[in-house]
Amino acid sequence: MILLAIAAVAAAAPVATVRVAFDRKGETGVATTGLADTNTGRAVTADDPVRIASISKLVTAIGVLRLVEQGVLNLDADVSAQLGWRLRNPAYPETPITLRLLLSHQSSLTDAGGYLLTLDDRLQDKMADPNVWDQQHSPGSFFRYTNLNFPVVAAVMESATGERFDRLMQRLVLRPLGLDACFNWATCSPAAKLRAVVLYEGGKPVRDEPAFIAGCPVTPARAGSCDLSLWRAGTNGGQFSPQGGLRISMRGLAKIGRLLLGDGAVDGVRLLSPASMAALSQPEWTFNGNNGVQNEEAESGVQAGGFNCRYGLAVSFTATPRPGCQDDPVGDKVPRLGHAGSAYGLRSGLWVDRAGGTGVAYFATDVTDEPGAHSALSRTEEALAR
Repeated sequence: MILLAIAAVAAAAPVATVRVAFDRKGETGVATTGLADTNTGRAVTADDPVRIASISKLVTAIGVLRLVEQGVLNLDADVSAQLGWRLRNPAYPETPITLRLLLSHQSSLTDAGGYLLTLDDRLQDKMADPNVWDQQHSPGSFFRYTNLNFPVVAAVMESATGERFDRLMQRLVLRPLGLDACFNWATCSPAAKLRAVVLYEGGKPVRDEPAFIAGCPVTPARAGSCDLSLWRAGTNGGQFSPQGGLRISMRGLAKIGRLLLGDGAVDGVRLLSPASMAALSQPEWTFNGNNGVQNEEAESGVQAGGFNCRYGLAVSFTATPRPGCQDDPVGDKVPRLGHAGSAYGLRSGLWVDRAGGTGVAYFATDVTDEPGAHSALSRTEEALAR
């Protein structure tokens, strides 16, 4: 029924779709259609890793909370101490910026100055650009979805542990859950790389075709170098794309969803304490009419018109009972938590109903922007979310 709905409402069928429904015990349904790679004719499966876009932020937050539990990080401490330099909005020099504010997009950073960093870029230099700051709103007073928050988060994680972000996320989250997943491609297995889903826009490959995977796993240095020995803990933060670069299969993403349903544990593995899950399961910000913006931004996974009306520690909350909020992709007024993703023609989602004990993980490639019927997401996403 899901696949029929997609065909009926989408202006053009996606190249590939995968949908995995689940409950606390395991998968309850798997549906796939289309090709992971049109060049080879390889059919897509639920085990194929895909660049899942902004759902990566939610997985990064799980890593942060593990370090908080271990006493390595503090959600409410000034991150300047970890970075080794003073991070401040120049318009509000006395207001500290914390992990809580970064994760919940209330840091006063913006994407106006861009958020992609080359291998040899320094985050401290990036923060010196006045364009990256909202000079009208102080940290903690305003929500603005900003990808640049997450290179800062990753830099703090690296500085605190001395570990490269992609390897750190393997240790904290991916390996304990038995997931062959990775931030960018450096730490995924050869077998996972062979199963990669190619991303398309307008029928053309734009990410993760074999030649891309065989190339540099980060944005090369300005002179073209891909020498990862240039990495220094906390200097850059954006090299392994903490905001959007997670490659994971829908079976793997469904396991993350089951972790959220299982109060921090899944299949006998406890990754987060109930206290951490409580923190992850409540909004840090709720739209009141003038305390944030919800228009579309890069990799936000939303169309203009009010999708994000409640947001937590890299978690979106749906079905907000407020006029003007278009944040119910399922259309049943049942509150869910999770995240949407949008980049390079892909649309993705992870949504769980913690009260009802059910969830869904999905993606579609080469998606048109046909508006949804009852949310700010596309019609393709609404069909997959149901």
